[in-house]
Amino acid sequence: MKSVYTFQPGKTPLLLSVPHAGTAIPPDIDQRLSSDARKCPDTDWYVGELYDWVTEFGVGTLVANYSRYVIDLNRPPDDAALYSGSGTGLVPEFSFAGESLYLTSEAISPDETEQRRLQYWQPYHDRLQSELRAIKQKHGFAILLDAHSIRSEVPLLFDGTLPDLNLGSHRGASADTSLISASMSALSIDPAYSLVLDGRFQGGYITRHYGQPDRGIHALQLEMAQSAYMCEQQAAFDVARSTDIQAVLRGLIRSLLKWVPADA
Repeated sequence: MKSVYTFQPGKTPLLLSVPHAGTAIPPDIDQRLSSDARKCPDTDWYVGELYDWVTEFGVGTLVANYSRYVIDLNRPPDDAALYSGSGTGLVPEFSFAGESLYLTSEAISPDETEQRRLQYWQPYHDRLQSELRAIKQKHGFAILLDAHSIRSEVPLLFDGTLPDLNLGSHRGASADTSLISASMSALSIDPAYSLVLDGRFQGGYITRHYGQPDRGIHALQLEMAQSAYMCEQQAAFDVARSTDIQAVLRGLIRSLLKWVPADA
């Protein structure tokens, strides 16, 4: 069995989580998927590659290896809704286009959902929790950046075209106000990219659950429109676009690493 995640330990208070860039699908699930679903169109394409340089800064990384179609690591274990309106669940049965992922219409059973949660969801979150705890113990505080991307137009999930950079702080509840402000300043350095705070994407389960600033753990989610760094139609990496957006991301990482709590 392929490892649930790839973990690279760091030396700083910052940990990068990439929960939706994986494409691995176990054979017993793959054989039940439609031909379109096997292509994993809702993957956060190349997000791991976009941030692969952060280890040079001493940042730890946790990157999922399995597809979100196996289980969605950014959903709560009880599958409670995160946003009003349409969305996908802990074990998705429909794509972002509203199409069935499976060849038959038979729903995923509660037993299978629980089995997937234990086998794929739990190990990722166990590592995430233990690493944040270790970082806080070593540095006195921890910062979690949850990195995502999505097609710039997904009518099922949001109207119109998504801004290039979408910073989520659970409406200010998941991180210190000064850290949110510093992050927004870093992301706004290049006016070529549109930017919003707590818009359509305010942070999923990872941001909301682990972001506890009153306990010294600060979490932010950055959702990027894929048009900012790739050709969406072909799901192809664009070197020129990615180089430009990486300059902004480097500024964000530097800003996060410079930040310290007022009471530190």
